[in-house]
Amino acid sequence: MSTQSLNPTFATGGPGDRVRGDTNLLRLALRLDAIATGAVGLAALAGCAFLDGALGLPTAFLAGLGAFLVLYAVGVWLIGGSDTPHRTAVRAVIGLNLVWFADSVAMAITGWLDPTTLGTTLIVLQAVAVLGFADLQILGLRKARTSLR
Repeated sequence: MSTQSLNPTFATGGPGDRVRGDTNLLRLALRLDAIATGAVGLAALAGCAFLDGALGLPTAFLAGLGAFLVLYAVGVWLIGGSDTPHRTAVRAVIGLNLVWFADSVAMAITGWLDPTTLGTTLIVLQAVAVLGFADLQILGLRKARTSLR
């Protein structure tokens, strides 16, 4: 076990783990991510019974996905609401966005759950959007760091 894992400030994302500097781009990227994610989640929840046939994705999958996305969006919104967001939380969002992108591409390529052409197209489009949010968030972290120099 490393000494960092024993450090309570590191483990809890305490005051030393805050993003300092110009965080405007980072916070904007997080909020845009939260809004888009929440909108997709609400659409999946509200329309899961209708969308299952059009997208070729099971109703239960869409409902579960929608619920997850709404909760995730709330968390991302809260992280982006601070003038000095927790660096560990921001990195977690970026990492989860990159995993989501990779999983979405894999889902589109393998045809997992047998989506329709429209479903596959939407999977790819949202994957590209999620990659864009991750990129903006990385740029926002860099901008904050370089503004301190």
